[in-house]
Amino acid sequence: MSFFQMPAPIAARRLFLGQSGLLLSGTAVALLSGQDALAAKSDGATGNDVQILNTALGAELEAIAAYQLGAESQLLEKPTLALALTFQGHHKEHAELLAKTVAKLGGKPATPKPSYDFPVQQLKSQADVLRFAARLEQGAVSAYLGAVPLFGNPDLAKAAASILGDEAMHWAVLRQAIGEAPVPSAFVS
Repeated sequence: MSFFQMPAPIAARRLFLGQSGLLLSGTAVALLSGQDALAAKSDGATGNDVQILNTALGAELEAIAAYQLGAESQLLEKPTLALALTFQGHHKEHAELLAKTVAKLGGKPATPKPSYDFPVQQLKSQADVLRFAARLEQGAVSAYLGAVPLFGNPDLAKAAASILGDEAMHWAVLRQAIGEAPVPSAFVS
């Protein structure tokens, strides 16, 4: 799938939710909230929790790879490259916490794919790279937005909303960088 054929936000959310099955555990909340020491109990964790976490982890690993592609493209000016690497760092933090949660729940964390189907041949300018990154962030916002109300644990919903907020900020900054309105509407879908 090329950059210009990326799924619409609603389709991306359905894809994410369809792959995950959704409902995470209190253990995931602890990790997603940045707490290193996890509670011994799993607050009703199920096999679905591991599947959902791994789906989110897979998306974070893809984002890390996408930002690496942008960084290595030599199309980004220094300040933009620094910003891209900062955003990549955020995705690395998300991935690390998700992987730890999967392991704590007894699952095997997802690993990066050997390669991703990124639109490399269509990335010819800094603006192309930023549009590509903005689309990925938009998809992440949509996916997390769809997930938040499905959590059984309100603390977990807060943790997912925290990641959602980070992804939304990335999307807004990237839109601003390519000359688009950073917040295109009063509601996110």
